[in-house]
Amino acid sequence: MEASGVPPDAPPLLSIVGLSKSYGGLRAVDNVTLEIRRAEVLAVVGDNGAGKSTLVKALAGAQPPDEGEVRIDGKVVELRTPRDAEAAGIGCLHQGLGLVDALDVPENVFLGREPQIRVLGLIPQLDHRTMRERTIELLDRFGIHLPRLNDPVSRLSGGQRQTVAISRLLLQDVRVVIMDEPMAALGVAEGHRVLDLVRSMRQQGITVLVISHNLEHVFQLADRIAVMKNGRLIGVVATAETTREAIVRMITFGQTH
Repeated sequence: MEASGVPPDAPPLLSIVGLSKSYGGLRAVDNVTLEIRRAEVLAVVGDNGAGKSTLVKALAGAQPPDEGEVRIDGKVVELRTPRDAEAAGIGCLHQGLGLVDALDVPENVFLGREPQIRVLGLIPQLDHRTMRERTIELLDRFGIHLPRLNDPVSRLSGGQRQTVAISRLLLQDVRVVIMDEPMAALGVAEGHRVLDLVRSMRQQGITVLVISHNLEHVFQLADRIAVMKNGRLIGVVATAETTREAIVRMITFGQTH
């Protein structure tokens, strides 16, 4: 599966070079070097403790690495905080989603970025009309259907809440979206809707980095699969050129052949 509209020899969007992160005596990520292409879906897989969550937290600015560097378009970027990652065009969807249950969909999409108007030129108020219009435009662009935008998100299903959180990231004009177990705790139908949204992001030129234990979803979705074990990158393979059995061997035994 080739990334939509991107030549296979195009330079990588994001490069990780010699990245390491330790917690006390535990080396959670050990000298990882990885290139992530433009408009591709890259799945990162591995057992618990393999280092995949620590790796993406470094990219999201949540846990700066001890060693190594990250490059975007060939230029080194410092990702010391989530704001650094956001400024670099990297958005991270955590399992907790970070939604405010009492707020409606547009208010959650614009959370922390609310446009304002001034009543009588003096009193600042949220510009709910603009938030709603821009939310609808954003949802339409990515083929997202949410029937009740004005309801508190507490009334939405798990899959709908997931799409609201993703929409908030997309509002930032991200170039890379990191998703940590996006289909966890979702039913089959809702899981498929999230898969469709990931495909839509890819078609729109957004690179998606997915952490997942679900190899069925990985093989449906990913262009390439990166396998980690004990903090090290075992290998990166094209999904079309491998099998589930081969990936399981890499995860379990660290075998690349």
